[in-house]
Amino acid sequence: MKPSKDASAPEQKTSIQVIERMMSLLDVLAEHADPVPLKQLAAQTGLHPSTAHRILGAMTSSGFVERTDNGIYRLGIRLLELGALVKSRISLRETAIVAMLELHQRTGESVNLGIRDGDQIVYIERTSSGRSSVRVVHIVGARAPLHTTATGKLFLADDGLPKVRDYAKRTGLPGSTATSIRELPALEKELDKVRRHEVAYDMEEVENGVRCIAAGIRDDSGALVAGLSLSTPAERFNPDWAPVILDTARNISRALGYRPREAG
Repeated sequence: MKPSKDASAPEQKTSIQVIERMMSLLDVLAEHADPVPLKQLAAQTGLHPSTAHRILGAMTSSGFVERTDNGIYRLGIRLLELGALVKSRISLRETAIVAMLELHQRTGESVNLGIRDGDQIVYIERTSSGRSSVRVVHIVGARAPLHTTATGKLFLADDGLPKVRDYAKRTGLPGSTATSIRELPALEKELDKVRRHEVAYDMEEVENGVRCIAAGIRDDSGALVAGLSLSTPAERFNPDWAPVILDTARNISRALGYRPREAG
């Protein structure tokens, strides 16, 4: 007796094909700001017009696609609803922690996640190096002025010159160590470097014997929402880690939905 064939296999293959075709249609619709005619959708996806029409009809009934009176298509409101739901469930800390642990394992140094709260940086997550008796102030819940921290400098650089001058006037640029920046011209010069290189440094400006490198994390709107920093004792400070920190921060940003605009 011959073994029976799996009758569900062709059905599964057909279902997968339909899903792939749906995704192709959605991708084409996403490429165009204006509604797209059926003929163009079929041509760009390589689908027969009748096949594209049938699939678009199903997506229209589900709200993933909208069809206008003159028979052209655009993305539907259901996608916006799902996108908002996904965004609401994305946690900065949960998204960043895996990348932070990988950076920690790669460097063996403390990795910090800081956010802005007014004129200060607040550290909301940290991996501890366990390699040094040097006390690092970047513990969870710790605060420090924007202009003395690597992460804080990222936010000031993002603010622009008028807001930086307001910050300097408002705070008086108090220092914590001998190397803390206390004058506006020096701060402006430092922030210009941050904008050009996309990384910021704390060269023992918060605590003697501790140096940091930081890169910014952006959300899906492009807003700077946090800074990722690597803290090391001064004797182990390695500026060559800067590109690695920048790449890690960019990966976290992408996970949060950030897509940089292409130049041109």
